[in-house]
Amino acid sequence: MQFLGNKQFASAAGLVLGLLCAVEAAKVNKHKPWIETTYHGIVTENDDKVLLDPPLIALDKDAPLRYAESFEVILTNEGEICGFRIHGQNVPFEAVVLDKSTGEGVIRAKDKLDCELQKEHTFTIQAYDCGEGPDGANMKKSHKATVHIQVNDINEYSPVFKEKTYKATVIEGKKYDSILKVEAVDADCSFQFSQICNYEIVTPDVPFSIDKDGFVKNTEKLSYGKEHMYKLTVTAYDCGKNRASEDVLVKISVKPTCKPSWQGFNKRIEYEPGTGSLALFPSMHLETCDEPITSIRASIELETNHIGKGCDRDTYSEKSLHKLCGASSGTVELLPAPSSSANWTVGLPTDNGHDSDQVFEFNGTQAIKVPDGTVSTTLKEPFTISVWMRHGPGVHEKETIVCNADKTEMNRHHYSLYVHNCRLIFLLRQDPSEAENYKPAEFHWKLDQVCDKEWHHYVLNVEFPTVSLFVDGTTFEPFLVTEDYPLHASKIETQLTIGACWQGANARMAQFFRGNLAGLIIRSGKLENKKVIDCLYTCKEGLDVQLPEEVASAVKVDFNPNQSSLTVEGDDIDAFDKVMQHISYLNSRQFPTPGIRHLRVSTTVKCFNEDACVTVPDAEGYVMVLQPEEPKISLSGIDHFARSAAEFESQEGVTLFPELRIVSTITREVEADAESDAAEGADDDPTVQETVVSEEIMHNLDMCEVSVVGDELDGEHESLEVETNQLQQRALEMSSSNLGLIITGVNTMANYEQVLHLIRYKNWHTEALFDRKFKLVCSELNGRYISNDFKVEVNVIHTASPVEHANNAMVQPNFINPVHHASVDLSGHNLVNAHQGSVVPSAATIVIVVCVSFLVFMIILGVFRIRAAHQSTMRDQENGKENEMDWDDSALTITVNPMETYEDQHSSEDEEEEEEEESEDGEEEDDITSADSDSSEDEEAGEPEDQQAASRQQQLEWDDSTLTY
Repeated sequence: MQFLGNKQFASAAGLVLGLLCAVEAAKVNKHKPWIETTYHGIVTENDDKVLLDPPLIALDKDAPLRYAESFEVILTNEGEICGFRIHGQNVPFEAVVLDKSTGEGVIRAKDKLDCELQKEHTFTIQAYDCGEGPDGANMKKSHKATVHIQVNDINEYSPVFKEKTYKATVIEGKKYDSILKVEAVDADCSFQFSQICNYEIVTPDVPFSIDKDGFVKNTEKLSYGKEHMYKLTVTAYDCGKNRASEDVLVKISVKPTCKPSWQGFNKRIEYEPGTGSLALFPSMHLETCDEPITSIRASIELETNHIGKGCDRDTYSEKSLHKLCGASSGTVELLPAPSSSANWTVGLPTDNGHDSDQVFEFNGTQAIKVPDGTVSTTLKEPFTISVWMRHGPGVHEKETIVCNADKTEMNRHHYSLYVHNCRLIFLLRQDPSEAENYKPAEFHWKLDQVCDKEWHHYVLNVEFPTVSLFVDGTTFEPFLVTEDYPLHASKIETQLTIGACWQGANARMAQFFRGNLAGLIIRSGKLENKKVIDCLYTCKEGLDVQLPEEVASAVKVDFNPNQSSLTVEGDDIDAFDKVMQHISYLNSRQFPTPGIRHLRVSTTVKCFNEDACVTVPDAEGYVMVLQPEEPKISLSGIDHFARSAAEFESQEGVTLFPELRIVSTITREVEADAESDAAEGADDDPTVQETVVSEEIMHNLDMCEVSVVGDELDGEHESLEVETNQLQQRALEMSSSNLGLIITGVNTMANYEQVLHLIRYKNWHTEALFDRKFKLVCSELNGRYISNDFKVEVNVIHTASPVEHANNAMVQPNFINPVHHASVDLSGHNLVNAHQGSVVPSAATIVIVVCVSFLVFMIILGVFRIRAAHQSTMRDQENGKENEMDWDDSALTITVNPMETYEDQHSSEDEEEEEEEESEDGEEEDDITSADSDSSEDEEAGEPEDQQAASRQQQLEWDDSTLTY
């Protein structure tokens, strides 16, 4: 029974186990979750919620079994979905189960999305059930569904223009459908927010409009005269009504109606003297409005007629100019600048407004007589007449330029140059001869230049029986030559006149000239050659051009003789423009005449039909020659000295200007150095400070005049002389009179210095002469720049019969007081060097002894006082200087000339040269003790100026021949 029971129990247990296995087999996870095959979603950028269509729901047929649980083996509700899995690289989304029982889930963004970076995202998704086992080994997954998600845009960006500035050019008088287009872009990704829906002109009251596409047009016809350029501010709006972050500037230039003309022409051109060539048209070009051009011809004219005699030339005397040009002998100037030696032009009106160019005006009532002997012309020898003349249409009477006629009794004209009915006529009557035959007597030239009111240079080369005429360097042949008998023999003297002809029978002038004359010259015995004539006429200013090599063959350039105009011809516009850009103005004068020179460019253009198809208006401007720095000519040297009477009476005489110096300086303004100002502790001043700086320059002189101050020279017993050969070596000339002497000729300041050093004054009657005063003045450019008046006083030392001196060392001093030397003044008297032996008259011996004793006493007393006062503080310095500061007066001798007077003159402008001479004469100054200088300063400070002047009436002269240094 027990066995049976056990067996039954075992059988029952096996049955139960079998049933359990059958049940377990029936519970296997057989179905996969199910989801849709495609999903479409929308998400807004900067948001994480995705709206899906259809919604994300997973279904499982195994529900309600536990196999629809999660991945872990837990008790769940029937048919639950455990999760979703997204497949793809860098997918910025995640799937989340909201309800496991229903299988509902959502997709959301992991981070904020940016539509501008990626508008759409596509990936796949699967659903998972829970499966059996703690490790979810029997988990089932659905098929992969495709998900398309679109990122919606928000209007976060504003429009931005593609360009910072828009420019356009329009022609005046025309209405445009579109002038230009502005364009803006928007960085938003959506069509709505990235599209520009509107443009707007912000600038009010402008004749322009803009449409929604950004096209700008004018609403009315534009005028260049009213406005050259319009500046508009434009903005843009996107379709979300966002305005552009920054407005844009639109510049619209109005171009005048295309007219052929020169462009880029500067009307005012400034020329700085001494800078060489200056380009006149550096950026000029010809605008032809696209016409088919075959040839271009331009004429450039520089108007200089108002400058001097037609242009800028050196304004030296005509005689000097002839020498500079090579005509070195035989020239006589008939219209010189008025001076002491040539004063016959004093009464004539002059035009001094043109750089001191000596121009004389004749108004039909004035004429001058040239002094007898000024011109010695023999008609049998060749001679030349040259003159500058400006003459306009006048009366129908003869107008005489120069005439040589009978002085008395008759009215015969021996030779004359005159104007009649705009003809230039030269009359030349031969002297009596054996053969009474007809000979050429009048030479006629019909010239436009005679009556055009412009300056012209005329040169007549007379070599009987032929006469050659040059006008502005060009030769002209006479159109008519008339003959006449020679003059009858006569002993009547002739009178040379200018501006009219002398009528000897009536003793009056006739045939007056109306116009301007200058530089009238007669040169005897020589004819002017072409080289000299061209040199006299050549201007120092004019036009110049340096042709570039690449265009030299394509363009032709021609100049007129004085280079005041040139013509340019060519057929290539580009080459033509390059040549025009290389045309320059040049003035070679060191001191040019300042002022305006008008400039005109006249152009002719031809087209294929050889007609002037394009009219180019003249381009006009002017060159402004700036004022040159004016030189200051300074004369300096010894202005007061004394010599013995014997020297004045000697063969050599007395040299007036032994140490003369001629210096010329110009003054410039320069900005002060900022660093030096700061170093000196200058205040912070925003204004620019300027410093005046003097700079020494070199230039020529053309005249120096030595004149007598006071009584005129008495030719019987006094004279001013200079060696003639020294003048000739330097191509200088001298003229003298009882008023002084004048040295003329263009030469360097150094050569003038050397000649002036040689001028001597002689006097053979010095008994009643105590002093003589002279004045020296030098000038440049015919008086344009004049030096200071340098005055020299020469005293005569009268001596008695020589007396033998004990030590043979006492000599008469050369009493010299240089302007630029700080002489030591002792009680109003100067210490000077010994020059020539003399003996003081016995009547003055007592005065000398008393003065010397008193002077020595005052010197010694002053030395002891100063030494005592400064002994404590200046001991070391005084010990080093005692040897050189002590006087050795054992052999001191002082002579006094009571006849002399002395005027102490010191000029502030000569301080620099004073310092130089002080350093050179240092040995003399070392002999003066500090006590002496201090005491003299105290005395000068205490005395009024009148007393000081009175104290200098007598002069002390030192005989230092026996002094030891």
